[in-house]
Amino acid sequence: MATIKQIAEIVGVSSAAVSRVLNYDEGISVSAETRKAIFETAEKIGYRKKVIYPRIENVVLLYWISSLDELEDVYYQSIQDELKKQAKKTKIQLTVITKEEGLEAVPSETQAFLAIGWFNRKELKQLYKICRKGVFIGTSPDEKLFDSVRPNLDSFVTQIVDYFVERGYKTIGFIGGMDRNIDTGNPVMDVREWSFRQSAEYYGKLNEEYIFITDRYTVTAGYETAREMIRRGNVPSALCIASDTLAVGVLQALNEAGIQIPNQVAVFSINDINVARYVSPPLTTFHIDIPLMCETALDLLRKRVLSGGKITKAVFINGLPVFRKSC
Repeated sequence: MATIKQIAEIVGVSSAAVSRVLNYDEGISVSAETRKAIFETAEKIGYRKKVIYPRIENVVLLYWISSLDELEDVYYQSIQDELKKQAKKTKIQLTVITKEEGLEAVPSETQAFLAIGWFNRKELKQLYKICRKGVFIGTSPDEKLFDSVRPNLDSFVTQIVDYFVERGYKTIGFIGGMDRNIDTGNPVMDVREWSFRQSAEYYGKLNEEYIFITDRYTVTAGYETAREMIRRGNVPSALCIASDTLAVGVLQALNEAGIQIPNQVAVFSINDINVARYVSPPLTTFHIDIPLMCETALDLLRKRVLSGGKITKAVFINGLPVFRKSC
């Protein structure tokens, strides 16, 4: 492992000088050439400055997912597990509070929060009164009030449609679920459906007969929706599916009906949960980098606690397609 002492010996200066330069100490008097040599040497020999995290206490993790959702979509549980792991490493004390416990369980001394799941307007207002320093992960219910980190679902779907069009698929369908209005709780169009409609229309491929929307993002919902699609005879040559949990059910229904994947129907999904590589056939899907999302969320929280500030940030995390045998 490269050290400050090694850099000092190579450049010909003291270890103290190297340390102060690498820590951007403007009070040290060294020439521009020496400063440049120190940074170049550090990069050349692979020096990595040790990060010292300040301890942050009284942070709550609001896990606003029902027990049924948690069982059927491991995506949320994966985020919670990764947040807890990274928080422990970076000296952030986390206390988990579930939706069943309610916001009444949030301690009055809470200085910041992380949030996973769906919150209505009433809950957001109550939360803002309790604590104004918060980061939502996976959603962004009110960008005026709170920071957020979420996967770039709009871009994922656009890239999937581009992929299908570039490879000459004649009919492209979509299976997805609904979002909810933050004020009324009523179903509204999800961003993935909106993106699919925009992209498909751009290419002249938008056909309502090939769009199927269910009320939940679950394996069962994917299975039942695909069976209905097959029953109607509206099976496209390519399917964009909003999440892996839906896709697992869709694959099951297609396999039962003897529809060959990908020869008759190509399937492309989003999330890359662990089971995606083990289904039949293995699922082509967009990988969402959960560790990166959690790292970004904790960075935002740390800056909010330590530095304050009035301007909120909304960060999109891009993903990479993982090609398997369903495409």
